[in-house]
Amino acid sequence: MDLSNFDSKQSRRDFLKNSIFFAALCNLDYRRLFAQSDSKKSMHLATNFVYKYKTMSVNHFGTMQEDIDKLKRDDKLSWNRTFKGYIKKMKFELPDDFSKAKSVVILAVFTKLMYVNFHLGEHSFEVMIPPQYYDDGITWDDLTQVIREKIIGQPGYRIEKAEHLHLKLLAVRSGLGYYGRNNLCFVEGMGTFVTLYAFYTDFQFEVDNWKEIELLNECKKCSICYGICPTNCITRENFVIDVGKCITLYNEVKGKFPIWIRPRMHDALMGCMKCQLRCPENEKVLNWADRLEDITAEETEKILAGTPDDHLLQSLTHKLRNFYPGSSAQDFPIFTRNLSVLISQKYKDV
Repeated sequence: MDLSNFDSKQSRRDFLKNSIFFAALCNLDYRRLFAQSDSKKSMHLATNFVYKYKTMSVNHFGTMQEDIDKLKRDDKLSWNRTFKGYIKKMKFELPDDFSKAKSVVILAVFTKLMYVNFHLGEHSFEVMIPPQYYDDGITWDDLTQVIREKIIGQPGYRIEKAEHLHLKLLAVRSGLGYYGRNNLCFVEGMGTFVTLYAFYTDFQFEVDNWKEIELLNECKKCSICYGICPTNCITRENFVIDVGKCITLYNEVKGKFPIWIRPRMHDALMGCMKCQLRCPENEKVLNWADRLEDITAEETEKILAGTPDDHLLQSLTHKLRNFYPGSSAQDFPIFTRNLSVLISQKYKDV
């Protein structure tokens, strides 16, 4: 998976569609996750997006790579072939073309949960699209501008997007976020509805944010996600989820679902929202969910039949904001399969 040729002016979703899953599931498991939080962060509005950030010296990269290497030595990371392919190139090291970078800026951008109605016959079926899977219009240039003008505040410094980093670990180590029992990254005021980004710069920040890995305080006395996970990939004893059991691993790629993933287990057009919808820390941000444009009955019929034409792809690209299986004939079988299983279950409830 070579991400080095992405155009900085294109939507980050084109980049993220190749990095979504390993950002969500490259997990850490430490018994020392119970430190109290003392972080104080402010939320900013830049143009049309809300973000939080932390800065960190790149001198910590060696320690974070040791965090990952220890998981590998202890056999804590999944051996699932798809998952291993996602994380193969991820490593905490500076790129050859920016070896003089001094700092890394970690951004958490609030990203809404979206709903969309698929019409079929006389019925309308409401379907969720999680934050990672649609284009909110923010570009790499937008993010770079925020760093240059709002975070660094001085001209003349180089800023480059950082690729192949374990973003959740970076966020938690910087104090920007905290691990949840479900091993997702929680950011104060945003819950799990965040998209994480990292950028290198040769600017030396006065503040070097560095913390021990922390579990979200509320998770210490809560096990809702453990009980709600339909495939039991979340455990009580281990903060590394069993990736091989996670629905997201299977509904992002082509192919038939394993027989042990029952139709009723699915709840979103891609990914899985079971634990996030029930999490008390997401209660407020769930109220900020939004809607995408309805899909007509004719369009839904073509999706279910797996017969996309150029007009349909163009319409879906617009309506679903570049939800990538709906924008490409090559990836369209993923769309057909995922929507089919959702609608078949919803029909039983009609």
